[in-house]
Amino acid sequence: MKILDLPNQTPDWVFNILILLASVILGMVLKWIILRLTSYYRKIEGFSFIKSTVLHLGKPLNFFLPLIFLKIFLPILKFSTEYDQIWSKCIEIALIISLAYIMINLIKVGQDFVISTYNLQKENNLKERKIRTQLQFLRKLFALIIVVLAVSAILFSFEGMRRIGAGLLTGVGVSGIIIGFAAQKSLANLLAGFQIAFTQPLRIDDVLVVEGEWGKVEEITLTYVVVHIWDERRLILPINYFIEKPFQNWTRISAQLLGTVFIYTDYTLPLDELRKEFDRLLGQHKLWDKRVKVIQVTDSKETVMEIRALMSAGNSSDAFDLRCDIREGLITFIQQNYPHCLPKIRAELGDKVIPKS
Repeated sequence: MKILDLPNQTPDWVFNILILLASVILGMVLKWIILRLTSYYRKIEGFSFIKSTVLHLGKPLNFFLPLIFLKIFLPILKFSTEYDQIWSKCIEIALIISLAYIMINLIKVGQDFVISTYNLQKENNLKERKIRTQLQFLRKLFALIIVVLAVSAILFSFEGMRRIGAGLLTGVGVSGIIIGFAAQKSLANLLAGFQIAFTQPLRIDDVLVVEGEWGKVEEITLTYVVVHIWDERRLILPINYFIEKPFQNWTRISAQLLGTVFIYTDYTLPLDELRKEFDRLLGQHKLWDKRVKVIQVTDSKETVMEIRALMSAGNSSDAFDLRCDIREGLITFIQQNYPHCLPKIRAELGDKVIPKS
């Protein structure tokens, strides 16, 4: 009989803390069981839906599962009437937030699947860059929608907010116009983001020349674009910049690119020998993709002739390295075999008559 009366002898605050600890322990135990049941899938190399889901839901479940048990035990908690509704509302809001956290992390599961399917490391990754650009924009958009819905659900869980919301619906047209004028730049950025995601004037990993800088598109958000400059700097531009202003996209259709090297030499250089050396250098270079190979005299100046070597490569990085190597090889060839054909300035000195004193 004393044992049965023990719960009634326990102070209310101690009993509530014990229920809270029990909810946390039960939640952690349930999560441990889930991890044990999925341990095989978490060891699999590569992508697995179960593996990705467990990895991304690990942190959200730390909050969600204890809250579920706390919600179940809520009727037996010992609160005064004035605090009972407060605790119930707090648990309800916490559940909404944790559920939104779970849904946002579930988006990352889909992202893992797309990333594993469309690998940017391929040689010709045009399709992959298209998909990854749309994925990055849609992931942020869906996350924003989930956050907005969660905040709306929390606000409308209060009776007062529901009445206010019903009243505001009558003036939503006027409010929309006012908000549109006030946030027109933000809306312009959002619409520009939609346009870039689906018309794709630029994509993730595209090579751009923008504001006089050469770099790759590293990130596209709802409001700005991050360009990774070749010297490790980051150029951040508003997303509507790429709708309103011109820029160079070296990988818009294909990653393949032509590279040029200009050499300035004396007119006495034998061009046939230079062409043979150019063919030899390109033929043994692993970065040349064997599409284009041309060397021509493109200009004749007062003191030198301009020779342009044109070559092709699979992408912009390979093209840059190929140009540097070919330029160095041609200059070395001229230095070693025809040093007298390097650029020179000619001057003719006439006889100078020295007057007699």
